Amino acid sequence: MPTDSIAATATAYTAAWNSGSAEAVASFYAETGGIVINRGTPWEGRARVQAMAEGFFADVPDLNLTCDGVRIAGDHVAFLWTFTGHHAETRNPVRIAGWEEWDADADGKVAASRGWFDAEDYARQVAG
Repeated sequence: MPTDSIAATATAYTAAWNSGSAEAVASFYAETGGIVINRGTPWEGRARVQAMAEGFFADVPDLNLTCDGVRIAGDHVAFLWTFTGHHAETRNPVRIAGWEEWDADADGKVAASRGWFDAEDYARQVAG
């Protein structure tokens, strides 16, 4: 996948997260693509990726994502991000940085993603 195409994908993926549409987020994944977050249970298939995004939107309804950078090595992409917002239940502000490691398929869709963020820091911020 060409570098300019990956940069455009990262920009559009960021916009999808900021749209609040879990379906828009999932559209960047291959039909059989998936994500594993912090070595947790895999979210396999586009419908499950959509469910993962719905969970983030439920927890942080005013989620705002920024793309902090993109790194490329062949068909492997690192998408660095920060999200901010307020937790739905506690209303406490959250600011979390992390990244996703993408393996892209021939169509430029995410075939596999491994996402990372500091879950303990997130829990502290949610609790206040």
